[in-house]
Amino acid sequence: MSRAVVYSAERGVEPFGDLVAARDAAGTTWVRAHDADLAALESVAEVFGIHALAVEDVANNVRPKTEEYADYTFVLVKAAELTKGDRPFDEEVREDPVGVFIGDDWVVTLSTAAIPAVERVWNAVERGDERLLQRGPDFTAYRVLDVVVDGYFDLLDRVEDAIEAIEEEVLVSTDIETLERINGVRRDLLSFRKVAWPAREAVGVLARGDPDQVAEATEKYYRDVYDHLVQVVDLTETYRDLVAGARDIYLNTLSQSTNEVMKTLTVVATIFLPLTFIAGIYGMNFSGSPYNMPELAWTYGYPAAMVGMTLVAGVMLGYFYRMDYL
Repeated sequence: MSRAVVYSAERGVEPFGDLVAARDAAGTTWVRAHDADLAALESVAEVFGIHALAVEDVANNVRPKTEEYADYTFVLVKAAELTKGDRPFDEEVREDPVGVFIGDDWVVTLSTAAIPAVERVWNAVERGDERLLQRGPDFTAYRVLDVVVDGYFDLLDRVEDAIEAIEEEVLVSTDIETLERINGVRRDLLSFRKVAWPAREAVGVLARGDPDQVAEATEKYYRDVYDHLVQVVDLTETYRDLVAGARDIYLNTLSQSTNEVMKTLTVVATIFLPLTFIAGIYGMNFSGSPYNMPELAWTYGYPAAMVGMTLVAGVMLGYFYRMDYL
């Protein structure tokens, strides 16, 4: 699906159904196309002389980057959002590539699916946003990139909420689901890191004003987007450290819980060790005169043995209690 508009401060906004006519019209031309079919995207790109390899980069979801061509500049970024599954640890980062092509008097946005960030800027143009109408295609491209990066902060806000919940949970729970949630957030941050880091490099090229299609007056806007991406990268690294710390706390809590169980089992085994020894002695049943073990013939021998074992167990329990083993 593709749509085209031509806009300027003097003429306002005019939609076009024919891409060639839109390209040749006076003003800034913006063509927005989103289609999973590579051939459909290439047909739009052909009208503006966009290289087929650049279109393939959009369709193949490659690493974000900026490339300069003779007649236009190609910027590839990725819109990212956190999709939620049935359980908290089912969340994952969804990446949608957005190709932004900036010409002298035109801008083309290509994607394999409808991108909300692009839709927002497109709607602003249709409403007649004065800043968009008064400036060139480089400013329109800036607005698209800016809205895409704003979506990164929304994603990180959700990750932060998940981390806060995990930090409270790891102190009291050693359930396997807690570990799954921790690993799920770690995977999300790793996936998002692969989006944010190269996006910062791509926007940095525009912020320096290297491409001819970026006017000097627009450079400061790209620098603002670059600053936001620096902040996004810093937050991503901070959250990765927090998740790693939460994982360490979980493992320590699990280890402490295991140690408590082992200590209890050790105390129980230690108490029964002398009792087993006593029972073993009286269970040998040696043949011969009962006077070899006089208590075998004693009427109260059995009760005395049981009382003795109870006293031994009581003394050992008292000792372990004083030593704070129980």
